[in-house]
Amino acid sequence: MPIGTEQLFTALPGTRQKSASPGMVVKVGGNDLDDPAFVNSFVAAVADRRDQGVIVVHGGGKGIGRLQKQLGLEPRFVEGLRVTDAPSLEAAQMVLSGQLNKRLVARLVSAGVPAMGLSGVDGGLLRVEKLHHPAGDLGLVGHVVKVNTELLISLLEQGFVPVISPISLGMDGQAYNVNADHAALAVARAMNVTSAIFLTNVPGVLQSGRIVPHLSVHQAETLIAEGVIAGGMVPKIRSALAAVSAGVGQAVITDLAGLCTGSGTVIR
Repeated sequence: MPIGTEQLFTALPGTRQKSASPGMVVKVGGNDLDDPAFVNSFVAAVADRRDQGVIVVHGGGKGIGRLQKQLGLEPRFVEGLRVTDAPSLEAAQMVLSGQLNKRLVARLVSAGVPAMGLSGVDGGLLRVEKLHHPAGDLGLVGHVVKVNTELLISLLEQGFVPVISPISLGMDGQAYNVNADHAALAVARAMNVTSAIFLTNVPGVLQSGRIVPHLSVHQAETLIAEGVIAGGMVPKIRSALAAVSAGVGQAVITDLAGLCTGSGTVIR
């Protein structure tokens, strides 16, 4: 089943929804987390917003690709989504749930932010089914169908900042790789956040070198068809559109500077 705006993300059976939702889900890419200067500024930004209720979801594309090549594996993508066979899943788990997650958590804790690192597997946080993509078989890639909001609520109520690796647990018991943008979307929808922020290495969606300040569904699909929005930006835009369609207050495509200043491409 392809990702779509009609797809529901719910709490696990028997869990409760939070009456006062957290302020934001922030998705950050693994490429950015390789840059010490970026990490320092990102940690400071999270610390400044901690009282708003922040949930961090991170990717790890560059690190996964680097480890794949070291293991003799060839990275492959379909519309910006990583094709994941069994050996590639092992590489993704090592980078996402191991190296990057713990590195980011360590930096946050060292800065006085009580971060708690976990993957979608831990506590059944993100439960998934295999993603069937119309453009080709992605292998062990999942789409999120259930979010354990009770676990996130408990962490937030205790003052923790959850830091989530998108490696998730299939309903069949198999671990699956999940695109970090899709994981952030699932969490934002299930937790009913005020804002879903997708950090990139550009200040927003660019057209003719200028930031597009606002996007509608039609405008976004047109820019995708024209190739203005391409590659890894495609799942970000579609996740942002789906988040807003599901009731998230707003979705923002921006860079770290935009996070601090409130600029970027806003979808409401």
